[in-house]
Amino acid sequence: MVKHTFCMKRINLLFLLLLPLFACAQSTGKVIQGKTLKSTALGKDVRYNVYLPADYATSERTYPVVYLLHGYGDDDTGWVQFGEVNRYADEAIANGDIPPMIIVMPDGGVSWYINSYDGATKYEDFFIKEFMPAIEKTYRIKAEKRYRGIAGLSMGGYGTLIYALKYPDLFSAAAPLSAAVFEDESISTMPDANWDRTFAQLYGKDLKGNDRLTKAFYDNSPLKIVETKSKEELSKVRYWIDCGDDDFLINGNCMLNIALTKKEVPHEFRVREGAHTWTYWRTGITDALAFIGDSFRQK
Repeated sequence: MVKHTFCMKRINLLFLLLLPLFACAQSTGKVIQGKTLKSTALGKDVRYNVYLPADYATSERTYPVVYLLHGYGDDDTGWVQFGEVNRYADEAIANGDIPPMIIVMPDGGVSWYINSYDGATKYEDFFIKEFMPAIEKTYRIKAEKRYRGIAGLSMGGYGTLIYALKYPDLFSAAAPLSAAVFEDESISTMPDANWDRTFAQLYGKDLKGNDRLTKAFYDNSPLKIVETKSKEELSKVRYWIDCGDDDFLINGNCMLNIALTKKEVPHEFRVREGAHTWTYWRTGITDALAFIGDSFRQK
């Protein structure tokens, strides 16, 4: 009897020691990398990563979704490799700061997530017409505006704004971080080398000065879209705009804040200490997801 009691005490002690490990394992989501989707619009397979919350494998429920866009020079692995978004999402879900959600991270290449002026690249068509519908059929996603958000950094912040502004009936909330918002002067005075390398294939080649302010540019300028749309149309999406005080893109983000304020469009604007770095985005992604996640909850 004594031996039996002693063994039971050891088993109970071992269970208590292992319990935190079990709890941690149960609260860890799953990242699936290297998935591909065949695109007719782009004429190629497009890679994506997807984060599934911890209870996805054991439940039969459907989940809200956030499309998370990477920056220029990164790919579909960036937000996991450098942003550690899976770790931050795990912690936020476990703490109740965000509801369980699926996070989808497509490879945008250097497309800036739009259709190029000459039709050579039709990434916007791919994303809206092919990617989102396919993803929301493949995974258990609540495929409606109320449960769909979008976020991204830099080039991905630009893509976030473009999609939310152009397709306000598709997204409940948008969280652009350090978004690449360029006012007219920045475009017209940009060094030729920068234009040719980064923007010529989007808006028009061999252009200089004000000739760069093409219809293609204005059709895809967050500032111009805000200027031309009504308050009612702009207010269909909740916006969380976040940019560092030492970021080279701060001027464009401040102008966006002013433009939305003049239109009396409700939005959140945050300027934190920091620059155009992963340290800044890692420390901001939880708040961005929490803002979007608040849209998914019943008020």
